[in-house]
Amino acid sequence: MTDDNLAREQEEEKERRVLILTGGGDAPGLNAVLRAFVKTAAELDLRVYGSEDSFAGLIEEPGRVIRLTPSSVRGILAQGGSMLGCSDRADPFAYPITDPDGTERTVDVSERVKVKLDELEIDTLVLVGGGGTLNIGMRLAKMGIRVVGIPKAICNDLAATDVTFGLDSAVTIATAAIDALHTTRDAHDRVMVLEVMGHEAGWIALMSGIAGGADVILIPEIPYDVDRVIEKIAVRSSSAHEFSIIVIGEGSKPLGGTISSINEAHDATSQRHEGPSFQLSRLLEGRIEQEIRVTVLGHLQRSGSPSPFDRILGTRFGVHAAELCYHDNTGQVVALRGQEVVSVPLEAAVANLKRVPPDGELVGVARAIGIELGQE
Repeated sequence: MTDDNLAREQEEEKERRVLILTGGGDAPGLNAVLRAFVKTAAELDLRVYGSEDSFAGLIEEPGRVIRLTPSSVRGILAQGGSMLGCSDRADPFAYPITDPDGTERTVDVSERVKVKLDELEIDTLVLVGGGGTLNIGMRLAKMGIRVVGIPKAICNDLAATDVTFGLDSAVTIATAAIDALHTTRDAHDRVMVLEVMGHEAGWIALMSGIAGGADVILIPEIPYDVDRVIEKIAVRSSSAHEFSIIVIGEGSKPLGGTISSINEAHDATSQRHEGPSFQLSRLLEGRIEQEIRVTVLGHLQRSGSPSPFDRILGTRFGVHAAELCYHDNTGQVVALRGQEVVSVPLEAAVANLKRVPPDGELVGVARAIGIELGQE
């Protein structure tokens, strides 16, 4: 071994190592986060690794942990998804396995994760994810693992940050869908119901509904009176508007009701929501003259190239997270507060859901311009 090679090896041994993964569902802007984190970490002499498919890359054998360098993240800024892959099932405290007899169960493999991180000599684990992923991070931190979090939720329901990356892209896609529905609505005098994501929080529904000129917006925070929805449709019909657009968040429900759900026959342990848009459609059938058509955007809201806002916010989060690692400021989550990116304790990120305030300014704006929200 030459002196140069020996010096290079010794220098690499001095480098501190960090590992990053993307948990939960994908969101526009994830690749912007990864790119910024890796590029910044390299400038700070941090050696970066990535675990593929969230914690699965650390848990499964053979392991799927890859080295990340500035060259490996080149060209990913405008791409949707995550170059590392995501998983909403790879919870190390409840990891799904299948026994030889076909029985499915979950096991706690968190110690395996800790051992793997020790083997890789990882100083800090960086988790990009929503409430579930950050809750896992909090439990790992109690095991002595140094954790830094980057909040991700297209539904914007994490209290730690004023805005999460992915929201703007999702709202943009939902607004484009409303714009498109305006033309078919006008042509056939129909009531168009558009279902968007947001099981606990109605930010996507409210923001896209205002931006797209919806007539009715129904969100999880405000259980709706279907009679008010029918009245709004009737008022529009009496003023020569035979059409209406209703935007409904996936967690919305009628007054005194629950979200309609069905069990899949092929998997008795899973429960999937049939969707509030179909529930609303059934409540309207026979009580209005117009035809009703339902559109469910689903994962289209997670897809495609991230908006410029999400690229910028993701980049800011990635840079700040790398700096937290460099300064050994762990147990923190990056967050946007006002116009500044700051860090807050990990516990603050998962303490409360950030839901739409029913008496807040944005709801007031919707009401002021005549949008029906299902309640006074």
